[in-house]
Amino acid sequence: MSKNAWIMFTAICVIAFGALAWYSKKDAVDVSNVDTSKIQTASDQFPIGDHVFGNKDSKVMLVEYGDYQCPGCEQANGPVKAAAENVKEDIAFVFRHYPLISAHPNAKAAAAAAESAGLQGKFWEMHDILFDKQSEWSTASATERTEVFKGYAKELGLDEAKFTNDLVSDKVLLKIAADSAMGRKDGVTGTPSFMLNGKAVDQYVKDGKIVQKGTEGSIQAWSDASALENLILRPAIKEAKSE
Repeated sequence: MSKNAWIMFTAICVIAFGALAWYSKKDAVDVSNVDTSKIQTASDQFPIGDHVFGNKDSKVMLVEYGDYQCPGCEQANGPVKAAAENVKEDIAFVFRHYPLISAHPNAKAAAAAAESAGLQGKFWEMHDILFDKQSEWSTASATERTEVFKGYAKELGLDEAKFTNDLVSDKVLLKIAADSAMGRKDGVTGTPSFMLNGKAVDQYVKDGKIVQKGTEGSIQAWSDASALENLILRPAIKEAKSE
């Protein structure tokens, strides 16, 4: 390799590694001073705050760290939605993004679609569509998924031009990065993961009772609406009201 070629090769490597470092830093969000068990409102640190279903002033806060392309999250959406609906006066349910990009390449784009809809007041509506129609976009190419998401935006009556621009906006990307950072702080390693007032919801249930993990025939509490409501949420609500 000639001297000039070597200099050029070295320069390219420096630029490449610099770019990687920049992208890594760009996606890094410092949440060391954040209490993840509290609702995060819009601020300089979080341009988009938490999306809350139910009573934002409740002492009981259920957080889901989810991935729109995750089959388990899609299966959990119905039971969690039903349980939250039944106790919505007494809890705050928050969904935070935790896209597992290596396994689910369209998950981050789907999170951006939900946030873009949220900027027009339709976060929860897009949230449900993304899960309900997961099979339509989960294996789509980058171009195809954008068109699918724009179709959903049209269904919801959104400003399509604004929606499309917001998909790649710094505000939306920072929101997703901040949610993921809070998930890592909470020890999340997979999705769906649930936290109730800062503690992991990791109970298993069978025949209407909480049982030990590994019990034959048992299921995770969040996968059953009745179990989640009556064995997890209502006891927490009762305890909060007695304080």
